[in-house]
Amino acid sequence: MKEKKKVLTGIKPTGEVTLGNYIGAIKQMVKLQNEYESYIFVADLHALTIPQNPKELKERIKKFIAMYIACGIDPDKSTIYIQSENEYIPAISYLLECSTTYGEASRMIQFKEKSKNNANFSVGLLTYPILMAADILYCDTDLVPVGIDQKQHVELARNIADRFNKKYGETFILPQPLTTTEGVKIKDLKDPLKKMSKSEESPTGVISMFDTKEDIIKKIMKATTDSDNIIKYDMENKPGISNLLNIATSLGNLSIPELEKKFENCGYGEFKKYVAELTSSHIENIQKKYNKLINSDELDNILNKGIKKSTKLAKEKYELMKKKLGLCRN
Repeated sequence: MKEKKKVLTGIKPTGEVTLGNYIGAIKQMVKLQNEYESYIFVADLHALTIPQNPKELKERIKKFIAMYIACGIDPDKSTIYIQSENEYIPAISYLLECSTTYGEASRMIQFKEKSKNNANFSVGLLTYPILMAADILYCDTDLVPVGIDQKQHVELARNIADRFNKKYGETFILPQPLTTTEGVKIKDLKDPLKKMSKSEESPTGVISMFDTKEDIIKKIMKATTDSDNIIKYDMENKPGISNLLNIATSLGNLSIPELEKKFENCGYGEFKKYVAELTSSHIENIQKKYNKLINSDELDNILNKGIKKSTKLAKEKYELMKKKLGLCRN
C-alpha cells in the first residue's frame, strides 16, 4: 500500500477563531486530513514574537485546539499537538539558523512589514521563519497548505533544507507549498471589502466561533448591504449581499443560484433572518461539541498522543542532524 504524503498546518493562538477561519481554512483542513497524513499543531512559540498576556495565551491554546476538533479535525486522522511541548523543535531551529543567512531571514515579507519603523522588534521576529522551517522539516512534511503571504516561508524552508542536504548529506525531504481549491473568503460584515479577521479591532463585523446565538443574529441583521433590495451575487457592486450569500451557501445545502431563486421576491430583512438562523444554528452545534471537549480528559489524551508521536520524530531528526554536524562524542 502506497504511503500517504504528509501535510502540516500550524495554528497561531492569537485573536479569535472566526467564521471566516472556519469556512475559509478549517473546512479545507478537514478535507485534507482524509487525503493525507495530517499534522496540526498550535504554534504557540510563534505567538511570542509580539508580547502576550501569559494567562490569556494559556487559555487560547486549549480553546483553539478544542474548537478545531469540534469543527471536524479528527484526532484519528490528524496528529494534533502543542508546538512548545516538543522541546526538540527549537533545538532543530537553532541548527537550521546556523545554515541560514541574515539576508534570507530579513527578506521575509512579514518581518519587513512588522519591523518597519520599529527599532525595538524582538530577535524572534527575525528568526521565527526558521522556527517555521523546523516545524515543517522535522517530520519530513511533503506539503504545506499556504496562502500567498506564507508561500515565501515554505520556499525558505525548502532552500535551507536543500543547502543542508548538499553540505551534509540527505537529511530532509524538500517541502512543497500546497495550493488547494481555496475556501470561500468571508468578508467583514460591517466592511465587506476587507476579510473577516481574527485580529480585527471592530468586533461588530466579525463573527467569532465563540459568540452567543443572540450576538450572531444581531451582527448578521446589522450587516452592511446596499439600497436596491435585490438578492443577487455581485461581489463588485453588491459586496455585502454577496458576502451573506457566500456564508449561506458554505453552511447550508443550497447553491448561490438556488439562494438567488429562493429569495428573488424577498427583501433583505427576510434574507438576513435566514442567514442569521442558519449561521447561529450551525455554530451552536459546533459549540456543543466544544463545550463537551474543552475541560475533558479526552482533550488531554489527544494532546498526549500527538506530542508523543511528534517528539519521537523530532528527536530522531535532531540526533541525525547532530551526527552530520559533528555534534557527537562517538
